[in-house]
Amino acid sequence: MLAYFIFLIHNISKYTILQIYILYRRVNFINLASTNYNTMLSKTLKLLGVCAGIVYLLAGCRQYTTPQAVPENLTCEYLKDPLGIDVIKPRLSWISSSQTRGFMQHAYRILVSSSINKLNKDAGDIWDSGKIESDSSINIRYNGMPLQSGGRYFWKVKLWNNTGEESGWSSVATWSVGLLDTSDWKGKWIGNDEPMPGDNVNAVYTRVSARYLRKDFASLKKVKAATAYLCGLGLSELYINGKKIGDAVLSPALAEYPKRAWYTTYDVTNDIKQGRNAFGILLGNGRFVGVRVKPVPVYYDNNFITKLTHYGMPKAIGQIAIEYTDGTHQTIYTDTDWKLTNQGPIITNNEFDGEEYDATKELTGWSEAGYNDKEWQNARHVKPGALQLSAQMTPPIKVMNKVKPIAVFERAPGVFIFDMGQNMVGWVNLKVQGKRGQKVAMRFAEVLKPDSNLNLAPIRTAKVTDAYTLKGIGIESWQPRFVYHGFRYVEVRGYPGKPSLDAITGMVVHDALEEGGTFVTSNAVINKIFNNAKWGIKGNYRSIPTDCPQRDERQGWLGDRATGSRGESYLFNNAPLYAKWLRDINDAQTDSGSIPDVAPSYWQLNTDNITWPAAYIIIANMLYEQFGNREPLIQHYASMNKWMDFIRNKRMTNYIIEFDQYGDWCVPPDDPSIIMSKDPKRKSDGAVLSTAYYYHLCGIMERFARLNNNMKDAGEYANLQANIKKAYNARFFDIKRNAYTNNTATTNGLSLFFGLTPGKSRQAVFNNMVNTTMRDFNGHVSTGLIGVQFLMRTLTHMGRPDVAYKLATNKDYPGWGYMVENGATTIWELWNGNTADPFMNSGNHVMLLGDLVIWYFEDLAGIKPDANTPGFKKIIMKPTPVADLTFVKASHKSPYGWIRSEWEIKNGSFTWNITVPANTTAKIYVPAKSEEDVYEGSGRASKADGVKLLGAEGGRVVYEVGAGSYKFSAVIKK
Repeated sequence: MLAYFIFLIHNISKYTILQIYILYRRVNFINLASTNYNTMLSKTLKLLGVCAGIVYLLAGCRQYTTPQAVPENLTCEYLKDPLGIDVIKPRLSWISSSQTRGFMQHAYRILVSSSINKLNKDAGDIWDSGKIESDSSINIRYNGMPLQSGGRYFWKVKLWNNTGEESGWSSVATWSVGLLDTSDWKGKWIGNDEPMPGDNVNAVYTRVSARYLRKDFASLKKVKAATAYLCGLGLSELYINGKKIGDAVLSPALAEYPKRAWYTTYDVTNDIKQGRNAFGILLGNGRFVGVRVKPVPVYYDNNFITKLTHYGMPKAIGQIAIEYTDGTHQTIYTDTDWKLTNQGPIITNNEFDGEEYDATKELTGWSEAGYNDKEWQNARHVKPGALQLSAQMTPPIKVMNKVKPIAVFERAPGVFIFDMGQNMVGWVNLKVQGKRGQKVAMRFAEVLKPDSNLNLAPIRTAKVTDAYTLKGIGIESWQPRFVYHGFRYVEVRGYPGKPSLDAITGMVVHDALEEGGTFVTSNAVINKIFNNAKWGIKGNYRSIPTDCPQRDERQGWLGDRATGSRGESYLFNNAPLYAKWLRDINDAQTDSGSIPDVAPSYWQLNTDNITWPAAYIIIANMLYEQFGNREPLIQHYASMNKWMDFIRNKRMTNYIIEFDQYGDWCVPPDDPSIIMSKDPKRKSDGAVLSTAYYYHLCGIMERFARLNNNMKDAGEYANLQANIKKAYNARFFDIKRNAYTNNTATTNGLSLFFGLTPGKSRQAVFNNMVNTTMRDFNGHVSTGLIGVQFLMRTLTHMGRPDVAYKLATNKDYPGWGYMVENGATTIWELWNGNTADPFMNSGNHVMLLGDLVIWYFEDLAGIKPDANTPGFKKIIMKPTPVADLTFVKASHKSPYGWIRSEWEIKNGSFTWNITVPANTTAKIYVPAKSEEDVYEGSGRASKADGVKLLGAEGGRVVYEVGAGSYKFSAVIKK
């Protein structure tokens, strides 16, 4: 703009000057007839001089007023304005708001202050990074003064772009620090380690009531700031002066008790008043109190799990730190001065069995000052709930959405069935009016029997029943606090009269992760599968990724999420959740190095197989590639290395691992009534799976070793991998048949995907994989949990996306589309979920998604990080038009901002709209024969601003583009 004005002023003609002046006079209603030529010329030049002066001033200020580069979406440890973190050098990130083509950050400056007033004055009294020349904008390590326990910090950032322009300051962001040292905890663990009246711990269906803790205190001064820290096990809610603090539910996060428990932090400055106050803590059982304390044999793949874990009775530790305006401080903490009762309305709460609430026993005003608690007992000092308290640095679980039922019918007199229209996870809010003492019971199920009753067989021993006893005052509204269910159908009994659809509302509950992706295509089946996948994924976020939300299991099975976690990362910012889960897995590791198949280890299954614990390493690699997060591979390297050594010493002989526990779990059986196939042609050799996985993990560990600058380990892993590959092919590869063992799609596909197959044999092995799929299984999925993790990408990357597309769109058995055709609104545990034995037949499992969601985004849409420059700093955009697919529209919020890919084929032309976020570059692959056929906007792509031609590859023209939005088009062969 400045250059344009200078050009104008220097080159403007007298005639143009007069025209400007005439226009000026007309706009200001000046009589032109009264003004001679010289006057007109003189005044116009003065006018232009004023304009030039303004332009000059603007030019001098331009470096402070460039709006397009202002940083936004500031995060600390992948969280927005987190409270109570326990990282002493947290990582800071931001996104540039610039939409200018080619925008790159050249430098940044961070200010961190102890108060917002200081920050507003640009005083970084805690840290002023100075101008740092770097294009890094994610995971910038704080490097200021030592952070203090309980400290609150305010920060902002500005940046300079690649042309030297300086942005304005970002908006202010904050973080606060939790309690860094054990000595910072003044509170004591309190509760009652013995069962209280009404509890029955040793019943087959464990019944333990909720605990209520309270304490009054006086605040005679004006509060400047107040922070609460609480760990209530198994679950807890904090109340101050009758008000629940925050909107989290099922808090805190699950943990590997008793090694660790997570505490939560609350800003309660505005909740404490001058004068009398009261604090209250409501405790539920969660998974701390055993949901099945009495031994109940549960058969599971040749293992008897005779007892679920039980760690103790509900208990809490907490404190509230108050700073007054006069500079004094006060801490209120849990001790034996607190009062305790279990004689409240929550009679029992059990995550498997449900919650019972008697409104006639409500403790009105129990968390308000002055409440009469004389009948309550004093809380006792109890055994600590965990050896270590750590800050919960993941978004809390919340009620994220509401669902209204679509139908209700009376199944029998007084028995009503509600259809929510969607298999969901959470609970229902009940609205009811009736007499005091009337009881309404609600049971939950995913499917109905043919006679329209609830089908509870797949729920196994879980009672899944919530009950509410009315107090008889007007319209009553209730929802449980400490349980959740997986369900589409709700059976209601005891309802006064005939309920309308408004009688219940479904409350959708899951971790409050930021949504990070959209996806839609021209194919309705794919769209429905994607929607089902999203419902299933979020429904199984319960502070850990669970296998299912409905039956008596709900465990964090490692094998279910090894590859799926990557697909999920395109839908949600799951970085905090999976980083936390890796800590759970680490905590569950035994001293010998063994890692369980389930973490936290609420089922204590240490089978020491390979394919399930492998998720520990694979997910750490996912966090690195998808989010640029190196911390897990540093933090857990020693633990991972210990497990790799443990497995090698225990299971490996001559570089082969014979042992495998689960096989290619849940391959589609030929008999639709059974769970596991008995056909040996469908089963993959367990030794192939174990050895191939260990080989793959060696490659990842070599990478981790190099990133940790441990060249010794890197060399050892590289050598080990080479020896495994040699032994693997010598043992399992039939060179005459060009197949591995019995020629399943899983054994061949796994060998190809992991790079075990000799180069000259790759195409022949792949042909066998395709033939197995198309000939032996009639173009349908033939793999289980293991094979499906690499199925779609192997088919596509080896040149047969048409086969992958067929698998993705089949409507008959087996396939994801078959689930859709049979009414599924989530993903089934079994390919034959509508016909198989109900014992292991969840309607909401995500393990069989495999790499399908990855394939949607990375291959159909063409959005993928460059593995060598992780976190989407460099983006690979390579869409795959296939079969009758006419358009794909997808977006993903990467650590640098939104990436968009929207392509359409119409009338023989390929049109592709893309957005590359600021401070990144993308390598894009346009389907076209020649660069002469490719346009960006209205001109040749190779001549477009921000576009660099790299060459041609595999029927595509390849370009490098900078940040910005582009519209490519090309004529393609029909």
